[in-house]
Amino acid sequence: MSTATYTRNDRTTPTRSKERASWDKDAVNAILDAGYLCHLGFVADGAPVVLPTIYARVGEALYLHGSTGSRPMRGAADDEGLQVCVTVTHLDGLVLAKSAFHHSVNYRSVVAHGTAYQVTDPDELTLALNALVDQAVRGRSGDTRPANAKERAATRVIRLELDEVSAKSRTGGVNDDEDDLDLPYWAGVVPVAPAYGAPQASPHTTVPLPAYLEG
Repeated sequence: MSTATYTRNDRTTPTRSKERASWDKDAVNAILDAGYLCHLGFVADGAPVVLPTIYARVGEALYLHGSTGSRPMRGAADDEGLQVCVTVTHLDGLVLAKSAFHHSVNYRSVVAHGTAYQVTDPDELTLALNALVDQAVRGRSGDTRPANAKERAATRVIRLELDEVSAKSRTGGVNDDEDDLDLPYWAGVVPVAPAYGAPQASPHTTVPLPAYLEG
């Protein structure tokens, strides 16, 4: 791991299982870069709202995609920006213990707090839109038609600077109580990982499968 870390504070320090937390920037970036979907939390009309959306990291900035009419995109357009909490989680395993109490999951997660602002600079917007496409498949933005003026006008992107950030994860096996070890129940870990099927070409596709989709 690197020696670069995010500053700890009350919002980025978990109250339970603190030993699972990390503020290492390389650890945070690895979790963010491995994902596609985040959950964006904010307050609208006095009530909490959590929405799934796509994201991409570029350096110390997290870009989130939305439409012109979405509430977080409108809220982030104000000069004050929008207070948000963004979470990314990967499920890595189902931990099945001999007792119901000790069932758990193996996971990797990142939680980021801060103020999100709408991206208005044309060059930064192009950078963000390309990054969002490449988050799904690296190199894809250079192998597709860029968004035209109408499409860009219908799209909004917000930026959250990665400042108040922490990672948290669980790895390993079952933590059964010693008194339960001889119980006649199966215990162990069921690994969970994304499954990618064979690419299915559109009827309008006449070019070979790109190399970045092979394998």
